[in-house]
Amino acid sequence: MDSLLSQLQRVFPFDASQQSLWISIASIAFNPTAWNIVARNEHRNRTLTRKVFGGNARIGCYFLTVMIFSFGMLRDSLYTRALLDQPKKALLPQPWDTIVPTALAIIGQIFVLSSTWQLGITGTFLGDYFGILMDSKVEGFPFNVLRDPMYVGSTMCFAAGALWYERPAGLLITLYVYIVYAIALRFEGPFTDMIYSTREKSRAEGKGGKVETKKEL
Repeated sequence: MDSLLSQLQRVFPFDASQQSLWISIASIAFNPTAWNIVARNEHRNRTLTRKVFGGNARIGCYFLTVMIFSFGMLRDSLYTRALLDQPKKALLPQPWDTIVPTALAIIGQIFVLSSTWQLGITGTFLGDYFGILMDSKVEGFPFNVLRDPMYVGSTMCFAAGALWYERPAGLLITLYVYIVYAIALRFEGPFTDMIYSTREKSRAEGKGGKVETKKEL
């Protein structure tokens, strides 16, 4: 095990003694885990909607949106701090050392921002767990290119940061981000499908209209 770790450090040098590294890793895992727990609780118990915001599901969703966005900014800041505390090593030759990370960051942000535009605020930030459902599946760009463009775009931005700052440890963190997102999707995807299948079943039985829906943008 020690030999494997030493070989890994020769290729991807990193300093495991840096506290900022572990704080960044913890923040990356915290975000999707916490929001999925909060959203599932909201779907089952309507805690935010009923007990905090007086029955207004949209305000509850907007509150969660602010929290997710704020903690996302904090996570990105912690990641940058962790990168700067790690050993530096040239990863790409010039001029690719600036072209590749710039391209990754731009494409990643396009995926993230266009996903948000297509879904809207409530569609992006777990509004379906609050009972605010889309009328139909979004199939325009970037969803006609990728199944999960927001997660892919975010992962690309992590890789861009690692390459821009020339920190091999950032590439390992990016791999970790990919794994965290993949695990989150294993839970999030089927649960979201269940919410919509329940809505369709209610419609088929003539019992629809009890959940708020939003038009596809």
